Amino acid sequence: MPSETTPAGLRERKKEETRRLLLEGAARLFGERGFEATTVADIAAHANVSVRTFFRYFDSKEALLLPDGIQVFAYVEHALAGRPAGEEPLEAVCNALLEAAEPFAASTLTALGHPLEDIENVVTARLVQAFSDFEERLTVLVRRRLPPDTPDADLRAAVIACAALSAVRAVLRTRRARRASGITDTGPASLPRAFGFLREIGSPLTGGST
Repeated sequence: MPSETTPAGLRERKKEETRRLLLEGAARLFGERGFEATTVADIAAHANVSVRTFFRYFDSKEALLLPDGIQVFAYVEHALAGRPAGEEPLEAVCNALLEAAEPFAASTLTALGHPLEDIENVVTARLVQAFSDFEERLTVLVRRRLPPDTPDADLRAAVIACAALSAVRAVLRTRRARRASGITDTGPASLPRAFGFLREIGSPLTGGST
């Protein structure tokens, strides 16, 4: 039996080691040269593997910046499960997305030693794409938080999930537009503000006419 399992175990350890070397090499090269100036070939060479081998582990250099979609969703799912049972569904979803988004983005930039403007947007875009990929799964989670007798529960859950994810996408577009206009970006704080605007939709504006 050991003769059958040992080779497989060695292969798995070698795969994990290669993955680790690629991630560490990317972090070092991004920090030294910048994201745009670093190529896949550079990262592969740093890990002493071929470019072909690199693509067995990652579909692009952008994929090195954040955990894959499955990991991100697992984090969001855990965060949502930890929200208070009596919390409004939209509040719960927004808070769960914030809990997931900020640590991932912050940890990536911290790992590189200092914030690099040329990868901040890439990190944000990758995160938004990961969120969008599980829109339907997030809808299912929201549906479970609604009372059993909620009218049109399926539609309500879908609207809440899609609206929260759209707010994240709006932050990305706004950050890019501001940077293009030379406006100093406000960083992660823009996400809480976006969710605040979302919660205000449909609420009476103070000082307005009735």
